[in-house]
Amino acid sequence: MNQATDDKANLRVQAASVCVASMLVLAKLWALYVTGALSVAASLADSGLDLLVSVGGLLAIRYAQRPPDRDHTFGHSSAEDLMAFMQAAFILISAFAIAAAALSRIGEAPTLEAEGAGIGVMVLSIVLTLGLVAYQTRVTRQTGNRVVAADRLHYIGDLLPNLGAILALAASSLFDVAVIDTLVALLAAVILAAGALRIGSGAWDALMDRAAPDELGRFIDRLVADHPGIVGHHDLRTRTAGARIFVNLHLEIDGHLSLDEAHEFGEDIRRKIIARYPQADIIIHHDPV
Repeated sequence: MNQATDDKANLRVQAASVCVASMLVLAKLWALYVTGALSVAASLADSGLDLLVSVGGLLAIRYAQRPPDRDHTFGHSSAEDLMAFMQAAFILISAFAIAAAALSRIGEAPTLEAEGAGIGVMVLSIVLTLGLVAYQTRVTRQTGNRVVAADRLHYIGDLLPNLGAILALAASSLFDVAVIDTLVALLAAVILAAGALRIGSGAWDALMDRAAPDELGRFIDRLVADHPGIVGHHDLRTRTAGARIFVNLHLEIDGHLSLDEAHEFGEDIRRKIIARYPQADIIIHHDPV
């Protein structure tokens, strides 16, 4: 697959994510209206955040695909990290709001209504989410886009609040036990807060030019050690921005080689890194030894 094909696939799957999130928000708004269940409210908040995340991801992917220009010589991929950091803040606020509402109900006996309708909406939510996750899985394997992969993981995490809402509604309908609704809402708030901290931490690291994972450095070490004509390397510097990994590398090459041979060795290392990390942007400096 070429980059243009991958870019289109990423945009299509993110647009599908926006559509699914929009349908779930509308369905859960109705379910909350007819049931009054906090667990449904928690699931609605999660879907609302999904919609926000998906729209932000769509805009970020579209903007990040713009080519480098005079003012952004390294491209625009940091837009994805900035959007993720803002989304994390909204998720944290929603998690605290859900937890506060759930804690205020402790000691009360809330009355839930129309449990069957609410369960039907939650089942629809699970079916649509599973279909979207399957689509996202296929695109992630094709393109390796980290935004789509993160969105996929977020939707997988949504399955728990939906299942919890079904449990709470079923307990209310069959056994007239409403306390499970409060417990599910608290659990959903914890999950949302944990996800927000994880997303925010990763986005902050990228915005602060944190180095790529150590596995990339070990991979380059092995490539250089196994390549004839290359003595070693130094001044390896990496950073991440959105779905991109930027690599600066000095190769120590046998000084008796011709310029063409030295250049070809460097290009061979570049090709092998890109084969493993398709989103890498690599600058190699050749030092004769």
